Amino acid sequence: MVTPADLPHVHQRVLALDVLRGIAVIGIVGMNVHAFALPGPAYYNPLSYGGTGPVDYWVWLGSFVFIEDKFRTLFAMLFGVGCLILLEKGGVRPWRAHYARMAVLFVIGLVHAILLASNDVLRAYALAGLALPLLAGLSARALVSVAIGLILVHLALGLAVLGAPLADFHMKHSGTDALLWAERQFGRDPAAITMLLEQGREGLGERIARRSNGIPAQLRVLVASLPLNLAAMTLGMGLWKAGMLKGQWRAFLLQRLAAGSALVALPGLLLLAASLVAEGFPAALVGPVALVLSAPFDTLLGLSYAALVMAFVSRATLLTRTLAAVGRLSLTNYLMTSLILAGIFAGWGLGLFGEVTRWQAFALGLVPVAAMLGWSLPWVSHVGQGPVERAWRTGAKALS
Repeated sequence: MVTPADLPHVHQRVLALDVLRGIAVIGIVGMNVHAFALPGPAYYNPLSYGGTGPVDYWVWLGSFVFIEDKFRTLFAMLFGVGCLILLEKGGVRPWRAHYARMAVLFVIGLVHAILLASNDVLRAYALAGLALPLLAGLSARALVSVAIGLILVHLALGLAVLGAPLADFHMKHSGTDALLWAERQFGRDPAAITMLLEQGREGLGERIARRSNGIPAQLRVLVASLPLNLAAMTLGMGLWKAGMLKGQWRAFLLQRLAAGSALVALPGLLLLAASLVAEGFPAALVGPVALVLSAPFDTLLGLSYAALVMAFVSRATLLTRTLAAVGRLSLTNYLMTSLILAGIFAGWGLGLFGEVTRWQAFALGLVPVAAMLGWSLPWVSHVGQGPVERAWRTGAKALS
């Protein structure tokens, strides 16, 4: 992603910020692996597929509370910071340069989505990033306020879309179109699961053709994700301007922020998880909980993670240097992770899609994590900028 590492002559490097970026790209693997390994509904619902024992349900709970959308929030926050740094750098036509970067990023994300990962976030970041120059001049307080407002917009729109099946569920209706739709998206509909298993085991040529034809439908999903992604980006921009992500806050303030955010987020997430377990994971409830109701708590816990890293990472050790290198190569590592996971699960790779349980998929996610930790520091030490970062920069310069 756009990083302060690309601007060595403009801003002094903040080690903790690079470490935070590395932690974010590693943490995303904890949920992305399920998108590669299991049918779509199982990403949110452990009863849909791949949940065969107690360990699988503990993996779901840990992922829901501590991973799902928390590291995506961090990733988006840091994307906003990187864009803001480049806009503040100025230069000739900074807006044009920014929009050139977003255009190239969207193309990278589109290719990534068609070839490897249908849940690609780069396209959403590129679209949300179009609004960032309009917000870059706001104060830290105003940016945080905008982020809160965008989260409220996400809640309102999400409940408007998913409210019908939720209402039918609570009114004890059955067989309605809304409930059947929810079952296909988030539940255990046998026909939907069978179709998704067939799609996950298709060859590369079939995948390219199907996903290319599905681009218009994917764009609708991307548009729906814009308020939440933009909220995280503006929050990151606000925290940069406030000095927190520059490493300017005292440790006790960071610790208080981390504790306060977690004390709100964790009870909320545990309560939502308990409601799903108590109700038996009904599809009409799984969707709103995973996609809408958890969003404020996900954001707060992501903020808590950020504050903890900024509070406790202050000096260069082998661990922090390794994580910082992972962060400096975040775009390359994000795409490399998809390539490794596709090689493990796709039909043109080892073909393990639908053949593993939830905990086994989670364990296989350690493969790309190990690869990131192994290659990033030597590459940064000897080469510097990542290959995809370099290609992105070159493409954007050509456009601008």
